[in-house]
Amino acid sequence: MKQYDKNSLIGFVLMAIILIVFNTFFFPEAPNATNEDVIVKTNAETTIRPTTIPPSISDTNINEELKMNYGSFANATIGKETLHTIENDKLRITVSNKGGRITSVILKGYETHDSFPLDLLDADSSRFNLQFTTKQVINTSDLFFIADQNINSLIMKSKADDNHYIEYVYTLTDDYLIDLDINLVGIENLIPTSINYINLEWEMGAPQTEKSKSNQDMYTGIQYQYSADNEVDYLSFSSTDQEEINARLNWVAFKQQFFSAIFIAKEGFEKPTNLNSIKNEDSKFIKTLTAQFELPYNHKKDEKIGFQFYFGPNHYKTLESYDSGFEELIPLGWGIFGWVNEYIIINIFDLLNKYFSSYGIIILLLTMIIKLGLAPFTYKAFLSQAKMKVLKPEIDNINEKNKGKDQMKIQQETMNLYRKAGVNPMGGCLPMLFQFPILIAMFQFFPASIELRQQSFLWADDLSSYDSIYNLGFSIPFYGDHVSLFTLLMTISTLFYTKMNSSMATGQMAQMKWMMYLMPIMFLGFFNNYAAGLTYYYFLANMFTMTQQYFMNRFIDEDVILAQLEANKKKPAKPKSKFQKKLEEMQKQQERKMKRKK
Repeated sequence: MKQYDKNSLIGFVLMAIILIVFNTFFFPEAPNATNEDVIVKTNAETTIRPTTIPPSISDTNINEELKMNYGSFANATIGKETLHTIENDKLRITVSNKGGRITSVILKGYETHDSFPLDLLDADSSRFNLQFTTKQVINTSDLFFIADQNINSLIMKSKADDNHYIEYVYTLTDDYLIDLDINLVGIENLIPTSINYINLEWEMGAPQTEKSKSNQDMYTGIQYQYSADNEVDYLSFSSTDQEEINARLNWVAFKQQFFSAIFIAKEGFEKPTNLNSIKNEDSKFIKTLTAQFELPYNHKKDEKIGFQFYFGPNHYKTLESYDSGFEELIPLGWGIFGWVNEYIIINIFDLLNKYFSSYGIIILLLTMIIKLGLAPFTYKAFLSQAKMKVLKPEIDNINEKNKGKDQMKIQQETMNLYRKAGVNPMGGCLPMLFQFPILIAMFQFFPASIELRQQSFLWADDLSSYDSIYNLGFSIPFYGDHVSLFTLLMTISTLFYTKMNSSMATGQMAQMKWMMYLMPIMFLGFFNNYAAGLTYYYFLANMFTMTQQYFMNRFIDEDVILAQLEANKKKPAKPKSKFQKKLEEMQKQQERKMKRKK
């Protein structure tokens, strides 16, 4: 697998750092359409787009030139572009007779961030071309097709003559899938026997459909699935990337933040497959995505190659229902972080979605459920914090007594104190490890949740994108051009929580308190452009944590804890841990080195 993009890695690292630092000082679907719903608009209903009319075939010189360039398909290069539409309850597909390609895919029920119908393709930037060699190199993108229709399909046919033609059959199902059958009829008489493959090129410019272009860019790119083990891999999402895949593939996806166009080969794509993702800095398109395939050709009289397209939302349950690994297009995180999202968070979220219409309320309830589920671990962390707090005067005394001396000796005496009192200095950190996967899982979940797309709450008009209470009119490096209130609230609550627990810092840690306050400020810039749902969740999590700490501290009697620790000191000392033994051995080695120097 390739490495994750740098923004995700930075986010994970920052999350890990703040968790470690904190715990060093303190602890804690619409009904499916039926086949009868499928609509095929007749040719009389199609829209005609003016195009350059090719020269008349009656012109002898031009006619000869066409025959020289296109051979038997010369007549197929002459025509006028017309558009043909098929649709169901979910999709409206537009197909051009020029090249027989899909030029528009309107997803019903969705809009762009600026309230236009959501079209996954751009007619001018999209390309679907079959290339084969007769005596000439023929590109179907140069050919005109004759449109015909059945009940639920659109047939596009480009002829050399009645016995030799290329046929595209588009069949729209009752969901987001489109069957595409490419029929090569009589072409074996035109293609030399030495040629055993034909080329297929699929290209599209990914248009901006979301409020934040930078966020959409982070999730736009190419992913693909290997046939051998069904593993899903991808090209870089953060920069221009290209790769030649010398292995059989099941499908290739042009993925965007919340929507995907997936090209599926019913029999798999033979190797090699060339993929190219170009990052566009100064363009209306986020990226230009290209896939080139070599398709085996067996010289049959009537050769058929079967494909499918998926044009639809990146909704986990929807993608999962196709049982083709499409759900891996959604970046839930790897390992345990992905499992938390897949088996816990998504199911809780979907359950709450059945009973509540406001996603702000759903996030609030989700936060409450998570915090209550982790309450036993949180209590253990607070109890360990209380034990460390009552020992703090003795630890401060050790630091003062050994001021200016070897730090290893201070550490040894401190560890001896912990051992005698029966306190595990890591006792507050270990329970927090159960919360760490949740923290990271949420970082992945909210920006990738299409459910939050264009859902408003309070001042946020789109919980899947950043919220803004004030546009600056200029951009500040590492911050942005707007003020996110949810990010401000998250930062303030983090600083307040830090202040509440800063008294726990001892020794050198006390001298590094500034780091505890610096990190929330760093987060202010990092999260300012992130999904409002994410920063809203972190704000709520901070508030719940402080509330839990307040009530739990009322049940924790520090006098009782101190008496217990003093009683532990009078008991026979427990055997030293491996860590303590190692620490003592290191101290002895250090002392021997110092003596030799003297």
